[in-house]
Amino acid sequence: MQKNILVRNNVKVFGNGTQPMLFAHGFGCDQNMWRYITPAFEEDYRIVLFDYVGAGKSDRTSYNAERYSSLHGYAQDVLDVCEALELQDTIFVGHSVSSMVGLLAAVEKPEYFSNLIMVGPSPCYINDADYIGGFERKDIEELLETMERNYIGWANFLAPNIMGNADRPELGQELTESFCSTDPVIASQFAKATFFSDNRKDLFKLKVPSLILQCSEDIIAPVEVGNYLQENLSNSTFKLMKAKGHCPHMSEPEETIMYIKEYLG
Repeated sequence: MQKNILVRNNVKVFGNGTQPMLFAHGFGCDQNMWRYITPAFEEDYRIVLFDYVGAGKSDRTSYNAERYSSLHGYAQDVLDVCEALELQDTIFVGHSVSSMVGLLAAVEKPEYFSNLIMVGPSPCYINDADYIGGFERKDIEELLETMERNYIGWANFLAPNIMGNADRPELGQELTESFCSTDPVIASQFAKATFFSDNRKDLFKLKVPSLILQCSEDIIAPVEVGNYLQENLSNSTFKLMKAKGHCPHMSEPEETIMYIKEYLG
């Protein structure tokens, strides 16, 4: 069973330390997106990388549409990896939707985790009364309809906008290629699970300390979202980054590393 999970999620373990740092990629991405960050930590930590089922070099035959129809299915991937490797005292680093996946995992099995580091997190993407998530529901519905009609066109339009940093088009190009390499059916289901998720009621359940890394000028997670998280996550630390766009681990790795190291002390 353990071996199957390590193959299923394409798990890679390296580094000279003992405390695990588990890195979880965002929508349309894979573990390769962490390559600018992990070298700064591999001397002091045990680095664990993986791909969610359906992403990267995971075993796509293990994909189950019912399991992955909600973020709980992805949280189960995280818990499966923790169990297979017998991880304890884990520093979980999650990008974007993986921040909430990590939160769900840590609420269910807090004994696995020492800290959650959330890079560009959002508990809910849809505006709701006084809550600003950044999108109207109809915007999300149109986005997903376009995605199902013309996935490649959708990826070519959206990925560079998510990345930001238009002066460095190679960053947007890498994200576009990553989106385009994902199975469109799986990507569509992950997008629905992501953009229709609402984890605001789960925030108060988290007992594990967290770091919120909020980007400036992020179309996916506006600053209001970061402020909301800080107010509603007990034992949280909030940092507003100079980094623009939604992927600071790729666009501004030095700043990302600096805040993580500062937080871990």
